[in-house]
Amino acid sequence: MLRSTRSKVIASAAVLLGINGLLSWLTAVPAANQPQQSEPAEFTADGKLKRPYGYRQWIFVGCPLTPNDLNGGEATFPEFHDVYIDPESFAHFQKTGHFRDGTVIVKELTSVGSKQAPSGNGYFQGDFTGLETAIKDAKRFKDEPGNWGYFSFGHKYPLKKEVAANATASCNACHQANAKTDWVFTHYYPVLRAAMPGAK
Repeated sequence: MLRSTRSKVIASAAVLLGINGLLSWLTAVPAANQPQQSEPAEFTADGKLKRPYGYRQWIFVGCPLTPNDLNGGEATFPEFHDVYIDPESFAHFQKTGHFRDGTVIVKELTSVGSKQAPSGNGYFQGDFTGLETAIKDAKRFKDEPGNWGYFSFGHKYPLKKEVAANATASCNACHQANAKTDWVFTHYYPVLRAAMPGAK
């Protein structure tokens, strides 16, 4: 009887060790098509930005929408814009009210899907359609207004894996003329407004 009990204990321990080892191995394997990144932004040798990953685990700051329905059927940006900022830069913004050198902001585009739900009529998100990124880097973008570089990986899938910065005129002019804080549209993002030092 004692030998049988001891065998069961040893067998149970072996099973638990096996499960623990399997879990450790699984968590060490990157998700399919999700390369590991050591930094929020990674560049190629010739200065192109690699498509970021893992940003959905960053700080979500807001989701502006300018639908075609409200813009004569021809909105410049008719998609939902899910906007994320890397955690370190968000923490710096909370302390200072400024975006640090190295800030990475990701804008993931999502189509307008259904306009009806049990809660009522409205605009509800459909499928992912594109990805854009803004990066503040005083060395890499020393000649750009505010030291910001803007990148687009496309507005339809499959997205590009690496891209060069957009031309200055395509983004910077609008941000410079209309953004409230350091070329960023903070007035459209309640999370950033609430994070401002001294915000109520």
